[in-house]
Amino acid sequence: MGIKTKLTLKELNDIFEGYNFISIEATLYGVIDTTYIASTQTDDYIIKKYERDIKDRIETDKKLLEHLKLSGLNVPAFLEEKNGWYIYEKLSGDVPKGTTTAHIQALARLLSDLHRATHKRSFPNPFLESCEVKQSLKYIKSNYYHYFKKFQHLYDFDMPNDGLIHGDIFKDNTVFDENKIGIFDFIDSGYGSFLFDCGVALTGFGVKSTNNYYINLFLNTYNQKAPKKLKKSELINEMELASKFYTLLRIYRNQNINNAKELL
Repeated sequence: MGIKTKLTLKELNDIFEGYNFISIEATLYGVIDTTYIASTQTDDYIIKKYERDIKDRIETDKKLLEHLKLSGLNVPAFLEEKNGWYIYEKLSGDVPKGTTTAHIQALARLLSDLHRATHKRSFPNPFLESCEVKQSLKYIKSNYYHYFKKFQHLYDFDMPNDGLIHGDIFKDNTVFDENKIGIFDFIDSGYGSFLFDCGVALTGFGVKSTNNYYINLFLNTYNQKAPKKLKKSELINEMELASKFYTLLRIYRNQNINNAKELL
């Protein structure tokens, strides 16, 4: 998916004069907003159209990216907005295909840096606010009752406010330039649990709860500088919770159980 509003190269150049874009490519990732990759002779950019009424979130996102960049994190800069289209810097690197020791260590360092930068800071929105948990459960109860029994405990799911979390660190929200990691798509971030953020990230990189080597490596790296130390048993439980949480959302948003099977 990724494209709900079509945009041609001519239309893009008419909207953003002066860039002289030479190509535009539709993305396949994303299930809510429209995302393109556009190129000039020298640079690549992310072009987005938010297919939701989230003006306040977009303004918060701009300020957050600026704060995280100043904190030394490799996140994209917001550049310009016209006619409902937004241009962001495209980070160097590629989405990882597999998962290696270097990926896990870089992921742990990134989350440690992110959580230090946002710990105890004030943010306007809880992460869970935009996640449609109750709507998802209602849909699954009506259409996939066998799976609903696995997820019904999420009715009461809540999380502490440790600071801002990304909450959706799957591989396609990261890029690697050799061992340097970049992270993007903070539009649905909000305050929440650092433990949950780490559980999602390990799940998003395909780490199973039985992979002691990767889990221990992640914890040893993350806990060196993290504002809150994590315990292995808690992290494993949160990985399993994160897997159920995103399986639930995928079934609801895609209206198709097959798209969620990799997390089941």
